[in-house]
Amino acid sequence: MLVLKRKVGETVMIGDSIEVQVLSVEGDNVKLGFSAPGHVQILRKELFDGIAQENIGAGRSISGKNEQIIELLNEFKEVKIKIPKKEV
Repeated sequence: MLVLKRKVGETVMIGDSIEVQVLSVEGDNVKLGFSAPGHVQILRKELFDGIAQENIGAGRSISGKNEQIIELLNEFKEVKIKIPKKEV
């Protein structure tokens, strides 16, 4: 982890397109401003972690449903359906 000291108004660059500027310091709160290209998503860590957990849970429920579908298809294969022949 890189640790830097910055004063209000100073900026840190991440790569060549992301800027992080210290906007204010009030007690133990630091207000930061971020400038980044539109395709770069900026999220608070706790929000990012929450979304990641939801995605993991969604993946589990989908895989469970896939297993159910496969079971139903296998059962369907075992059922022999008699189709009456058409008289000509």
